[in-house]
Amino acid sequence: MKPIPVTQKFSVAGQLQPEDFAELARSGFKTIINNRPDGEESSQPGSAAEEEAARAAGLDYVFIPVTSSNMRPEDVRRFAETIVASDGPVLAHCRSGARSFYMWVLAGDADVEGFSDDKLIAVAGKLGIAPDNARDWLAAHRHVGKPEVKGFYEERNGSIQYVVTDPATKKCAIIDPVLDYDEKSGSTSTAQADRILAYIKERGLNVEWILDTHPHADHFSAACYLKEKTRAPTAIGAHVVDVQKLWKGIYNWPDFPADGHQWDRLFFADDTFKVGALDARVMFSPGHTLASITYVIGDAAFVHDTLFMPDSGTARADFPGGSAKALWKSIQDILALSDETRVFTGHDYQPDGRQPRWESTVGEQKKFNPHIAGQTEESFVKLRKERDATLPMPKLILHALQVNINGGQLPEPEDNGKRYLKIPLNALERAVW
Repeated sequence: MKPIPVTQKFSVAGQLQPEDFAELARSGFKTIINNRPDGEESSQPGSAAEEEAARAAGLDYVFIPVTSSNMRPEDVRRFAETIVASDGPVLAHCRSGARSFYMWVLAGDADVEGFSDDKLIAVAGKLGIAPDNARDWLAAHRHVGKPEVKGFYEERNGSIQYVVTDPATKKCAIIDPVLDYDEKSGSTSTAQADRILAYIKERGLNVEWILDTHPHADHFSAACYLKEKTRAPTAIGAHVVDVQKLWKGIYNWPDFPADGHQWDRLFFADDTFKVGALDARVMFSPGHTLASITYVIGDAAFVHDTLFMPDSGTARADFPGGSAKALWKSIQDILALSDETRVFTGHDYQPDGRQPRWESTVGEQKKFNPHIAGQTEESFVKLRKERDATLPMPKLILHALQVNINGGQLPEPEDNGKRYLKIPLNALERAVW
């Protein structure tokens, strides 16, 4: 018996014998986890004999029998809780140590998060697990329900674009991509979207979706450009047609087709889809706009303008079609997700000059967001309305909406080959200068 250290607190080993326990105690171990079911081989001592030897040596002993094909969530949870509760180093064992090692990976504590797959495969090799077998197991189990999320911060407007990847299949979705636009010169550029394409190429990813959470008021969507480059379908919430109808009136476009055909798919509340093998679903999250939705992909929720980071509060609700009361309801729906759900916002304005941030959790939002903690619907609506009354409109709202209600498609060139935006004057009543 030779323990193989994985972290400072956790080690694994093959089958233990009763005479091993006293030496383990002298080596500093405090807790033994036995993951091997009784009766697998006639030579194994069995859990009763192991527990007796462990107790005699002053060790805590926990029996969590599993097989390679049956590691139940409740067993993994108990395994993780045992490690956390131990007041010193833990040794888990099975026949070879492999099951115990995989149980630790599934337990997913902070230490596991610090291990790359390559590092885990190296540890598995010490247990006699072939690298290809370890890699296949990790691809099938380690990242189940947990997408890789890469955020791209766009400094001009404080926007965050995302590439959300299923590690097992290398399939991904792009969320809320930005088409660069300089309102002073009227220039457009694909620099931000090209950053995303370069990342996708470097990682060898396959784009399955190009997703927008709503028609944005502060930047142009690059969905149309990225569809041209990747051939992936575009999607948005089905209530975009309500936004289209509202803004076609503001722009005086009687012939504009407000039917959502500009996207390949319109998502309704509770619709489901896949990103690789990851389950994804749609939450209807109105308030900031009539069409806002939240994408929940695995353990990650992409809320865009519904919530900001906990030190930044929540989104405004005074755009045409906005509602502070609806926003409060949408926030409560998001907060009903598990506290561990990762929350990714669509903007960060760097309060107090801190570095840009865009990831929090539902639990952190509940505890630290001043627009949530201690608030009621009544107090939130009052807070939101009072704050919104002081905010000027986004500088690009009239530029951007005519592009974004059209799926990110720029206006058609006129007979001189130039494209033109249409800016209605005095269209937004009571706007703060």
